[in-house]
Amino acid sequence: MSFAPSTPVTGGAQTGLTAPTYTIASDVAPDVNGKQYAVTALGGTQTGVTAHSVSSPFTITYFRPKVFKALQTVDPVTGQLRSVPFNVHKIITRKGVTPLAGQSVSTLRCTTILEVPAGADLADNLSVRAALSLHIGTLWAQSAGIGDTVVSGVV
Repeated sequence: MSFAPSTPVTGGAQTGLTAPTYTIASDVAPDVNGKQYAVTALGGTQTGVTAHSVSSPFTITYFRPKVFKALQTVDPVTGQLRSVPFNVHKIITRKGVTPLAGQSVSTLRCTTILEVPAGADLADNLSVRAALSLHIGTLWAQSAGIGDTVVSGVV
């Protein structure tokens, strides 16, 4: 299965939001190697939050490598790989936010970059999945704490 979030997306817990959900629709990604969704409606209590618009974006985009890298041959003398290239995946969430009342919207960006060593998808795919499981699970479990820290500056 590819990156294809089902709608609505249930948001992680956040201080000030009650049962947040996000209805998403397929959108055009900014590059050919991306897949993008725009938030078209909000659910739960999210007072003051807006859905996607041209002047205030609310999107999530997944970018895969344009060209996947493969492992090179092993050095015939040492029996070791000379280098291990990385296949870089990126997920970006963009949300228009107001930096000061009465001012123009500025775009907040949340980015997760996945740097997967070429070959690990075959040789150690369960460890790749375990790393993603921990990363995403921690973000999910700590959603409110991360939000509180971003807003208060206190870790």
